Amino acid sequence: MSIPSLASYSLLGRSGLRVSPLCLGTMTFGTEWGFGSPRDTVFELIARYLDAGGNFIDTADGYTGGTSEKLIGEYLAESGRREQVVLATKFSFSVQPGDPNAGGNSRKHIRRALDASLRRLQTDYVDLYWLHAWDGLTPVEEVMSTLDDLVRAGKVRYIGLSDVPAWYLARAQTIAELRGSERLAGLQLEYSLVERNIEREHIPAALALGLGLCPWSPLGSGMLTGKYGRAGTRAEGEGRLVMMQASGNPAFEKLISERNWQIVDVLVEVARELGRPPAQVALNWVTTRPGVTSTIIGATKPAQLDDNLKALEFTIPAELAARLEAVSRPETVHPYHFFSPGMRGMLTGGTTVQAAPAWYWPR
Repeated sequence: MSIPSLASYSLLGRSGLRVSPLCLGTMTFGTEWGFGSPRDTVFELIARYLDAGGNFIDTADGYTGGTSEKLIGEYLAESGRREQVVLATKFSFSVQPGDPNAGGNSRKHIRRALDASLRRLQTDYVDLYWLHAWDGLTPVEEVMSTLDDLVRAGKVRYIGLSDVPAWYLARAQTIAELRGSERLAGLQLEYSLVERNIEREHIPAALALGLGLCPWSPLGSGMLTGKYGRAGTRAEGEGRLVMMQASGNPAFEKLISERNWQIVDVLVEVARELGRPPAQVALNWVTTRPGVTSTIIGATKPAQLDDNLKALEFTIPAELAARLEAVSRPETVHPYHFFSPGMRGMLTGGTTVQAAPAWYWPR
């Protein structure tokens, strides 16, 4: 089996958009949040990524208060590399406390957010526009019709959803199919060895409905880098993870799980046998999962980016992959017990029925 390089492009879902297997995430572009990279470092990170063959850059209007978009826009304008890049950004989060229409997924906010992002990015279109998070309020019909209008206006090339319920993405894609409007090309969700819950509904839905999966936080908020120790179920050491674990952000609740620390222990053992850093092994695992098109990686320093790109250089042997699978597989919960091999026999009357292979079945 050949090993892909950063320049081994894949189509995003059922679209014609070609993207790299690793996407450059930019949440840490800028220093406004007390960590991250200054302008010169950001420019070097983007240049290194593009020079290595990467073409997919992901940002959001809320990253570092808009600075991330500004820095990306400055680099692309000064370098003249805009057309080389698949540029993605997101909308949803509020930009003005106290104003109920300055956030969410209404038509009013989506249009305002896109115009502001285009100004910061110094471009007249984005290649991929993501809904950043389900707001629980705006009708899905309004969201999809607005995104379709933006594609038809030429301001957006492709559309996708991030951090939404599986029923929501299924309804959104079905509406687009029935109406003959722009269909979703991508789905962005958290996915890693310590966060595999999307395997129950989201990944099967993405595979069935033609969405390419772009996982974020493939290193489990830093937990899978192997550089942190633990005191009880708390992380200890130096870095953003220790700073953020008391922030109240639900993304960091995984740190208080004894089970997740057991996953880290096995990951470190597997990485030692492979002669690779744990972070590279964790990234490699995500990039090879069914349905995954492009995995979003972050970096605050050039050396960190270089190390992450090396995650594509090797294959995890089957026996070591099985150890990672066994320790991290999600618990089977209702109603998935009904889809287990034992229950399927009750549905077929004990006969053998051949079916298309499913990549995920509870065991």
